[in-house]
Amino acid sequence: MSTNYPAEVLRVACVGAGTIGSAWAAYFLARGLDVVATDPAVGARERLNQNVDDAWPKLEQLGLSSDASRDRLIFVDQLEDAVKDADFVQESAPDDEHLKIDLIARIDAACLPGTVIASSSSKFLPSRLSAQCARPERVIVGHPFVPAYLVPLVEVVGGDATDPAALDWAMGFYRRVGKQPLRLKKEIESYIANRLQHAIYLEALSLVEQGICDYQDIDNAVTWGPGLRWAVQGPILHRHLGGGKGGVRHMIDHFGWNGVPGGEVAFIDAVERRWGDYPITELESWRDDNLLVMLEGLEPPPGEA
Repeated sequence: MSTNYPAEVLRVACVGAGTIGSAWAAYFLARGLDVVATDPAVGARERLNQNVDDAWPKLEQLGLSSDASRDRLIFVDQLEDAVKDADFVQESAPDDEHLKIDLIARIDAACLPGTVIASSSSKFLPSRLSAQCARPERVIVGHPFVPAYLVPLVEVVGGDATDPAALDWAMGFYRRVGKQPLRLKKEIESYIANRLQHAIYLEALSLVEQGICDYQDIDNAVTWGPGLRWAVQGPILHRHLGGGKGGVRHMIDHFGWNGVPGGEVAFIDAVERRWGDYPITELESWRDDNLLVMLEGLEPPPGEA
């Protein structure tokens, strides 16, 4: 089925006005878009307005679009009224798969044929989320990270029926509003970042259960160590810089390869294609400059001097 997706997004529908939905609403408003929000929960309108007000000073620090305004937010009671004229829909209902399947089917039935529907789901497969839709090809996952009004990453995931053009369109839209979208090559439950987070969390629980440390030690170990570094370089680039002036090849020669035998060839090739044109000293200086920015700007958490 050939679909023409909007050339420009002026009006976004936010379905669900809880923590994630409110964050999305605030972010889209800050980017100068009209936002129509809906949520059936009692007091949702008031909570939405309060959450947007709370996020706004941080968004002002981040930098508002010239036409950004909280006055461009409209709350409506009926889902169909929220999505009928939307150029894009961001669904952010609670993470209940059956609820989302039903809700996305209602959105699909009510919105324009070319409107992409993105779910803020943190774990569900888009193939299942779109199972009851007449147009499953325009349903994707657009998974943000808390606080969604500040953290740039959005994981973009398509399912078996997803139109590649819908994924291309979503990637372009998220980039235009200042996000850093990451497109998965195929769908998997919990996507990428949540799976990485979960692996670390399980290891943290194991370390405490073994009596190695306590929960405060876990947080300190991450926030004052790899957490700072992760904000600048991911685990792949770290393997390259961890090898010193010899780079990733020296790292593997010295510490070994923990993956599937033979996989190190593709690993080294990927690292060198991305980073091989840059001297290690230049990359180290870039890393250090960014670490200094963070260290100089960090404030202690409440209760700590």
